[in-house]
Amino acid sequence: MIRLTIPSVDENDLEAVRRVLISGYLVQGREVAALEEAIGNYVGTRFAVVVANCTAALHLSLLALKVGPGDLVAVTAYSWPATANVIALCGAEPLFVDIDPTTFNMSPDALEEALRKASVKAILPVHAFGGMADMPRIAEIASIYGVPIVEDAACALGAALAGRKAGTWGIMGCFSFHPRKAITTGEGGVITTNDEALARELRALRNHGLDPDSPSPDFILPGYNLRMTEFQAALGSSQLERIERIIAARRKAAARYDSLLTGTSLQVPRALKNARHVYQSYVALLPNCTDPGRDRVIGVLKSRGIETTIGTHHIPLTTWFRARGGFRSGDFPNADDVMARALALPLYESITEEDQSEVVSALRSETDGVLCDS
Repeated sequence: MIRLTIPSVDENDLEAVRRVLISGYLVQGREVAALEEAIGNYVGTRFAVVVANCTAALHLSLLALKVGPGDLVAVTAYSWPATANVIALCGAEPLFVDIDPTTFNMSPDALEEALRKASVKAILPVHAFGGMADMPRIAEIASIYGVPIVEDAACALGAALAGRKAGTWGIMGCFSFHPRKAITTGEGGVITTNDEALARELRALRNHGLDPDSPSPDFILPGYNLRMTEFQAALGSSQLERIERIIAARRKAAARYDSLLTGTSLQVPRALKNARHVYQSYVALLPNCTDPGRDRVIGVLKSRGIETTIGTHHIPLTTWFRARGGFRSGDFPNADDVMARALALPLYESITEEDQSEVVSALRSETDGVLCDS
């Protein structure tokens, strides 16, 4: 089986985890602090706050901005459902925004139109699959309307636009360490920010409301238990040491797919000008002439021992949000189209040229009559 993803784990990672397990100090101590410092330095923010997962990072970020019942948060229509779930978990409502069909990210034009019609408490753009959203335009629009930005950069650690990294464009940025990401802690997430007061509140929110600066235990708000373990943090620090090597390998593999797909009518992933795409996933669009569709293609490739999947989800058309908001096909036409045709191909640091050639060969030959030649 050519797997969709394989985490990059080596002996240094195993030794880092073993060392912490043997120490007996397992929950949020020096290893967590070290990972936070390293992430802040890598991204380029004053503070980084690690938590149990990226969903927690997004949730706590909105809570720190006092998002609550009666509030609207502008959010992309096309993402993993956690991006919108956290808004609902705050008691607020998502204001879904259609996407740019080229980058799969929030359309600035659609955002501006939405903000002309409604007042929002925050804007939550996503850097889909490791490619940057159009943050200069989104930030300009946010500034005009006086709305803070929280970047869902779950897939985008190391991504950048015009030399400025993901996680530095908004008041907070949220990253994931899930196994499909470039570096992993199994589960895990981190929030980056330059705002000291927000960092302090985030640290209290993740740890039962405990004042992070008090010399003796004092609980300053009702908090959660969303801490990261020490052995996860040690694994993250070990992985972070080679993140640039991992990203370089992913970018090289993505370029190889681009070349192999030349001559088909698949649309390869595209990035904004002056952007650094880190390819958490390689998501291409099947052509409009695809028949009988993307699910058939996934099944055919699986029969050949190749694991593929959809890109991500059209959140307004998932059962809960559709029922709550009355959304239907046609409300977000670009998300409709991308959702129907997006196909994620196997991609990871150690994928071989031979495996990639096999993937594309199977995609072309076993789907004869399904795909159209360009």
